[in-house]
Amino acid sequence: MNTPAKVTTSQIRADFLAFFKGKGHTIVPSAPLVPGNDPTLLFTNSGMVQFKDVFLGAEKRSYVRAADVQRCLRAGGKHNDLDSVGYTARHHTFFEMLGNWSFGDYFKKDAIAWAWELLTGVWKLPAERLLVTVYHNDDEAYALWRDMVGVPEERIVRIGDNKGAPYASDNFWQMADTGPCGPCTEIFYDHGEHIAGGPPGSPDEDGDRFIEIWNLVFMQFDRQPDGTLVPLPAPCVDTGMGLERLAAILQHVHTNYEIDLFQTLIGRAAALTGTADLENKSLRVIADHIRACAFLIVDGVLPSNEGRGYVLRRIIRRALRHGWMLGVRQPFFSAMVPTLVELMGEAYPELPAAAATVEKALLAEEERFAETLDAGMKIFDDVAAKVGDGIIPGAEAFRLYDTYGFPVDLTADIARERGMTVDMAGFDSAMEHQREMARAAGKFGGGVQLPAELVATLSPTVFLGYEQLQADGLKVVALLKDGRPVDTVQAGDAVIVFTAQTPFYAESGGQVGDHGVLSANGVEIAVSDTQKFAGQFHGHVGTVKQGTIKLGDVLSGAIDTTRRGATILNHSATHLLHAALREVLGTHVQQKGSLVAPDRLRFDFSHFQPITAEELALVERKVNEQVRANNAAEVHHMGMQEALDFGAMALFGEKYGEHVRVLKMGDYSTELCGGTHVARTGDIGLFKITSEGGVSSGVRRIEAVTGQGALDHVDAEEARLAEAAHLLGGAASDVVDKIRQLGERQKKLERELEALKAKLASGATADLGASAVAINGVKVLAARLEGFDAKALREAVDRLKQQLGDAVVLLAGTQDGKASLVAGVSGAALGRVKAGELLAHVAGQIGGKGGGRPDMAQGGGEDGPKLVAALEGVSEWVRPHLA
Repeated sequence: MNTPAKVTTSQIRADFLAFFKGKGHTIVPSAPLVPGNDPTLLFTNSGMVQFKDVFLGAEKRSYVRAADVQRCLRAGGKHNDLDSVGYTARHHTFFEMLGNWSFGDYFKKDAIAWAWELLTGVWKLPAERLLVTVYHNDDEAYALWRDMVGVPEERIVRIGDNKGAPYASDNFWQMADTGPCGPCTEIFYDHGEHIAGGPPGSPDEDGDRFIEIWNLVFMQFDRQPDGTLVPLPAPCVDTGMGLERLAAILQHVHTNYEIDLFQTLIGRAAALTGTADLENKSLRVIADHIRACAFLIVDGVLPSNEGRGYVLRRIIRRALRHGWMLGVRQPFFSAMVPTLVELMGEAYPELPAAAATVEKALLAEEERFAETLDAGMKIFDDVAAKVGDGIIPGAEAFRLYDTYGFPVDLTADIARERGMTVDMAGFDSAMEHQREMARAAGKFGGGVQLPAELVATLSPTVFLGYEQLQADGLKVVALLKDGRPVDTVQAGDAVIVFTAQTPFYAESGGQVGDHGVLSANGVEIAVSDTQKFAGQFHGHVGTVKQGTIKLGDVLSGAIDTTRRGATILNHSATHLLHAALREVLGTHVQQKGSLVAPDRLRFDFSHFQPITAEELALVERKVNEQVRANNAAEVHHMGMQEALDFGAMALFGEKYGEHVRVLKMGDYSTELCGGTHVARTGDIGLFKITSEGGVSSGVRRIEAVTGQGALDHVDAEEARLAEAAHLLGGAASDVVDKIRQLGERQKKLERELEALKAKLASGATADLGASAVAINGVKVLAARLEGFDAKALREAVDRLKQQLGDAVVLLAGTQDGKASLVAGVSGAALGRVKAGELLAHVAGQIGGKGGGRPDMAQGGGEDGPKLVAALEGVSEWVRPHLA
């Protein structure tokens, strides 16, 4: 048997793309880890995600063959391998998927032939080490493997419906419950008899001997709601091959962590953590997680407590905790970034371009987590010591999350290492009760979707709204009622109306959807929103006010022009704001989300520290300079690469096709944007920032108004200033001086009040000392003082301890039905009476709590009869301790 030559990971990527380019494929760059405009997915988890709309028929590409190396992530939502990463041979959070695609072009014969040619011809894998699976009734694929390729029948395995339902099989793929689907054939590599495990389909198939390396999916059916399969008019091919798995085979190693890329990362992690044992699983975790974290940040995700940012935070903190296990107490994870850039920067040029941002984000998270890790681990140890059944209570796991920033899977990770588990049901219950925002995956529900069978019959909506605010001849091509297609709707129905063309802008790119009216003779639909479905179909969301509408009817449409006019001022101003922020704060600023509504704009962006008042004022000034410049807002249509070369900036979370729309405002702002905009920047009139603040770690938010909204804001501010001047008894120009004088006067009065309180307290405590009771040579005193706060009580206790010498003192200060408690112990009483125990005894009787040192403790509770009784009982509680 010939041993295949060792091939580097970088060479594998290059070989794959070169091979399929030679077969007439267009090489497509990797899509981001954040799917563009796809609310159904948390992350890009497979190579087909960027082609989803193509398979659904909602998008057309200029090519019918494609190949790519797609970066993928499985660490949240339905696809979550996080718990296994570092402990198994082949699980990762981040991985790379090699894929080739046919959109109605070649099919099974070519896909199978090329796969075999690449594996055995280019990479020289021994044919006798490969076996394949096919769907049990896919006789066509079976025959191609046997007769065309020459694979022996004993190494072709038919796999049936092994998941409990028709077509529920490892070898039958479907995008959803309905829609495109089809059989698949998988190629496995046999690592040899010395590895445990059996072939696919056998009882011990989960062993590591036979490893799937390539899956060829043949989408040839459209699954109907009743489960029947209708042949697709243009069958497609969708393949996926794990780069890391393939590299392990071509580099003659058994686990993915032994390949060149991981060995370099593991070596760097070992150097940074001072770990000599390169087999340590914590090094594997760190090496895996740096890829996931870096590329998530590259693709616009920053650590936070919700959504995608929460998943990123979980991965970062899992890596940091493994560093902590290796004895590291200083930042190290961010120092992995330069090595990662060296390894993957050539394949993904966006990585070196964002390296500085990645390092800053990771370092900030390291510094934040270091503050809580030690404390959290002590709490975990305390909880674990009290658990008798080996199960960490869900409420305690939630406390670790909520108070100490421990993601629950980090707690589960630590528990597993100690042979314990976490009560996840209890954790989920606590999370649901206290934090709705922790339902991260719930943010990504799909809402109303266009049925696949309807998508196949529609053409993309022609948008007329760039030039027209009203249009006639709008033919009704689809109606949705309660999420289902219907032929007719009538007065009173809530409906979504689809027309072949429309002047209504559908919500996208942060700009809200248009309102307005669809009408015809005797028919009126009040449109309260316009949404985009499947990326290309404008749905008018509203209520039928009168008449009956049926498919094929022709309507007129008129948008709310006042609302649209105010919206476009805010949208164009958002572009200028983005450019101004990058000019003032730096080019690391990237948009992280926006809302463009008629009454305001909201802009989220990456920045790692609060913006100073001077910086904010400068940003506002620069935007208004561009408004006054009155530059034309030019729109250009061009190819995507041409647009990037033109200087256009692509925005976070947006999905762009091959042909894009570019908005250029002077030499100041050039961005890809499909929204509606002003004709000239002067139309904005005035730009005014109304607020700035932090949204999450590394993300800031600015809200602002424009046009009449900005003028209204200025008028309101002037009115408030005039009212303040009136209340202060002066002119508006005197307000600052008046407030400064008031502040100085208040400080003077506060000092006088504190001096008076101290004088009163001194007199009160002097009288109290005489009422102390002597018990075995120690003076014991318990008293209630009306109007004393905690600070005054502490000072009073200190004076009484000095006055009485050997003493036990407990004072209760009461205000507004509440009681503050302070206990003190001095002299011969120390070591015999503990202030914390005494205070806990009293506080427990009045529904409170507290604690402290043996010589001083503080707490509180409710004022009332129980407090009087508790104070009267202090001497009897103390007496046994002084015996």
